[in-house]
Amino acid sequence: MAAGRTLFAVYGYSRTSVEDLCAAAHVQLRDFYREFESREALLVDLYDEVAVGGMRAVEVELSAEGIDACPTAERFQRLFDAYVRVVTRDPQAARVAFVEVLGVSRAMDEHLAMWRSVWVEFLTREAERAAGLGHGFGGDLTVVVQVLTHSVDELLAHHGRRPRQVPCDWLTSELTRLSLSMIGPGDTSEASV
Repeated sequence: MAAGRTLFAVYGYSRTSVEDLCAAAHVQLRDFYREFESREALLVDLYDEVAVGGMRAVEVELSAEGIDACPTAERFQRLFDAYVRVVTRDPQAARVAFVEVLGVSRAMDEHLAMWRSVWVEFLTREAERAAGLGHGFGGDLTVVVQVLTHSVDELLAHHGRRPRQVPCDWLTSELTRLSLSMIGPGDTSEASV
């Protein structure tokens, strides 16, 4: 996993062979295939490691003290901050998860779509919660949430592509701003009931 994270991030997934991975990890080819069906299976596991970490960070923040009583803007900021800090903690893992997975195969695209549907469900619940607190929607909630999930992916890919990563605080701020502007204006001082 460590060799894959490093080589895929530094040289790119498409330019890294299973032999390269084995040499870097100091293992035999047969050992690699005992653990992974293919190089792409390793990529999927590396992606899932980041995705699960991000989801767990958000779940922990959802159970944090004061999260249910804070205004929507603060709630969004706290949730995005928890997510961004975990998924960008390791720049190589972030590059693999948000850049190197793109365009690999139809199977990988389907795997990413599965994860996106998990986030769409979560963000839809958050948007519905915000609507219940007075934030208005300018259109179809499904479209808004789909656009938001793609915006998150694109901003994190932008972060992963840059030699000097975008600061986490900027990413959190942009994601919060985008979310609030997409769901529409509301009373930023409201507390949940």
